[in-house]
Amino acid sequence: MKLGVFTVPLYDRNVEEAFKYLSNLGVQAVEIGTGGFPANTHLNPVEALENPHKINDMKWLLSEYNLTISALSCHGNPVHPNKETAQSYHTDFVNTCKLAEKLGVDTVVTFSGCPGDHEGAKYSNWVTSAWPNEFMDILKYQWDDVLIPYWKEATVLAANHGVTKIAIEMHPGFCVYNPRTLLKLREAVGTAIGANFDPSHLFWQGIKPTEALKALKSAVYHFHAKDTRIDPFNTAVNGTLETASYADILNRGWVFRTVGYGTSESEWKAIISALRAIGYDGAISIEHEDMLMSAEEGLEKAVKFLKPILIYDSAAEMWWV
Repeated sequence: MKLGVFTVPLYDRNVEEAFKYLSNLGVQAVEIGTGGFPANTHLNPVEALENPHKINDMKWLLSEYNLTISALSCHGNPVHPNKETAQSYHTDFVNTCKLAEKLGVDTVVTFSGCPGDHEGAKYSNWVTSAWPNEFMDILKYQWDDVLIPYWKEATVLAANHGVTKIAIEMHPGFCVYNPRTLLKLREAVGTAIGANFDPSHLFWQGIKPTEALKALKSAVYHFHAKDTRIDPFNTAVNGTLETASYADILNRGWVFRTVGYGTSESEWKAIISALRAIGYDGAISIEHEDMLMSAEEGLEKAVKFLKPILIYDSAAEMWWV
């Protein structure tokens, strides 16, 4: 495994400053935003593709600071019912795949997206209940008419640029939000679809990450190290379905936290061990979205927390058997 960081929180630094800072912390891999919600502060695909020297500069910086790229990330909603919005996210995905080919990166992280509830819809419609019955009609339209056809074409496009792992982040609000929906899309589209496994989005759904990892096995293509604290008092009253502002920390049922500030060290040791048990040996990419800490403090605390619990070496032969 490699200790990694998703570089988005360091948006106020140029790419070399960010790489130098992370390298000095002992980080080994970087995940870089290339469009969509993460934006492209550190690596703009259009600029890089139009100016090959920028790609060479990126390769030099990675070598200079002993870093590798774990993934390029362009989280978006390419099946949004607004055609212009969908096209914008799709373009980001296409350009990210083209850039990945130039950089020798085989993994792109994104969201599945969520369509509207019919062809003329204006907004996405995330279905979370099997009743009333019309919800099932919405799901059938979303999956059969929009989501599966889109990703069938997108995986072919990605493969043409050497991207063999499309790591879908399971996130509420989108059609793929848990292992069942991830595996449903993978079964329909093919093994190019896998998971960007982020425990923070699973904790508050009531999902146990270690068991989810066992269900996904080889479908885990990338990993985000981000934590969630569930407030036992607020959830006792209102549950974990939450629309209060992320800034309303005291009144929310749950909030994102730096690793170790939401769940215990033993929980994270179990997650890391489960990752090793299913054969995952990629980056553990820290995603920092803790409202209570600065970018630097959150990242540095996460690095310090994870360094001793990651499993770096290959397993030994069972000498005791």
